[in-house]
Amino acid sequence: MKLDALITNARVLTMDPERPTAARIGIWQGRIVGLDEQIPDLPAQRTIDAGGRTIVPGFHDAHNHMATFGRSLANIDAGALGSLDELYAAIAELAAREPDRQWIVADSYDQHLLGGHPTRSGLDRAAPGRNVIVNHRTTHMLVASTPVFELVGARAPGWPVPDGGFVEREADGEPTGLVGEQAMAPFRDLTRPHSVEVLAEALGRASDRFLSEGITSVGEAGIGDSAVVGSSPIELLPYQVAQERGRLGVRVRLMVSMENLHSVVSAPSDLVDLGLDLGLRSGFGDDFLGIGALKMFTDGAISSRTAALAEPFCDHGGTGVMQFGREELTGLACSATRAGWQLAVHAIGDAANDVALDVIAAARAAAPRNRWRHRIEHASILRDDQVARYAADGVIASIQPEFVSALGDNVMAGLGDRTPWTYRHRSLLDAGVTVICGSDRPVVSGRPLRAIQDAVLRRTATGAAFSPHESVDVLTALRGYTIDPALAIGLGDRLGMLRAGYHADLAVLDGDLVGGDPTRIAALPVLATAVAGEFRYDPSGLAGGA
Repeated sequence: MKLDALITNARVLTMDPERPTAARIGIWQGRIVGLDEQIPDLPAQRTIDAGGRTIVPGFHDAHNHMATFGRSLANIDAGALGSLDELYAAIAELAAREPDRQWIVADSYDQHLLGGHPTRSGLDRAAPGRNVIVNHRTTHMLVASTPVFELVGARAPGWPVPDGGFVEREADGEPTGLVGEQAMAPFRDLTRPHSVEVLAEALGRASDRFLSEGITSVGEAGIGDSAVVGSSPIELLPYQVAQERGRLGVRVRLMVSMENLHSVVSAPSDLVDLGLDLGLRSGFGDDFLGIGALKMFTDGAISSRTAALAEPFCDHGGTGVMQFGREELTGLACSATRAGWQLAVHAIGDAANDVALDVIAAARAAAPRNRWRHRIEHASILRDDQVARYAADGVIASIQPEFVSALGDNVMAGLGDRTPWTYRHRSLLDAGVTVICGSDRPVVSGRPLRAIQDAVLRRTATGAAFSPHESVDVLTALRGYTIDPALAIGLGDRLGMLRAGYHADLAVLDGDLVGGDPTRIAALPVLATAVAGEFRYDPSGLAGGA
């Protein structure tokens, strides 16, 4: 036997409890065939000297919006701007540079960083007569120009606002431009569905970024028709096209948005009355591209003050928004789990988490033979009794550690003495809850090393301590980006560890991840990234050895 590649002189963090570290990795046909003494004298097509650098399993981002992120890379990045004036200037510059551009889009604005929300009148001044949409960093709100409101027909005070949404208006009934939650759908539908070509290119751009950050697999948190997420009713197709073209560089598990399920006819004994055509469900596909959980929605987000709380926000007076009612969610969840779906329920506020836990409990009772462990996405604000219920019910918590640095100051202003309940990590683990980590990109930068640093240090952008009792150590944070999310998607027997028989997905880091300065984790360079043994990111030529 001749290996395809032999990596030597490495500091390997395997994430395998039976063999935590190694120095040599043998790779053949995309899989790891052994470590150290397991491959004593095997020849190799090429030998890669890692130079003592750290090698970890490729990072898995459990919750991101890949197509949206890829498209955002071609739009104005409002998250990089420091004021409303800078945002308006960027819009004006793009409008002047491209006078025939039909839509001007900016992404990831944060009113707390810009000094307020953009306004319809401000967008009109920046780009008179043009279609302009500025998306909030949470994707739970947007601001639109007057021509966009008129296309939707929503300028008039009598426009029927969909349940679970809002349109902010002045005293005279004129819209300020701010639209949220379910009311966004008709605005976003003006530019949707995005074409297969546009989305395939966006996925390629996103893949390139992911690989440069050591990411080898992701969970896409909502495809298809949806008011909040999704790009096209045929959104699975662009992933297939990107893969065929060699542009889908990372493994992907696709969550399907709940709005895409519809009535189906099956044999009475099948108990399938709601689903996708041909009975597609969680688990369809292969290890590279497949269907994951059903993405369900309860509330909004903290930064947009639309998370559903039991008590009002400190600086807002409201208690947030529930996008769908408890009965509707319960009925859909029970039907979906009977049809074989895993559930991934978006729930941020404590009130929303109560609903999400009840919905999952009802679904488990309705489908006791369903093999999947269900998930709650974000799990942001949790009382102690809710943490205990996660553990008792076997619910997976899908969290985003980078929210601490990126959103923490804003969150503390809105939640006050509920901050200790927020972005919990250590408490969930101590209770026995499986915790998996992601980014919710493009909400935050999405770099796993940045998030691991945040999980350890628990500091906001201004340096304030954010519930430091929820801190975890580096290896624990790394589990949330490797083996645990692999287990959550049903691939834990072949993904997420560096062990014989597992996929050879790995990242090479230039520095000591575990024993180094924790304040420098985010700055560690990613030198190379391999998927199935193929080095798809290697700008320095590390893997080009003879």
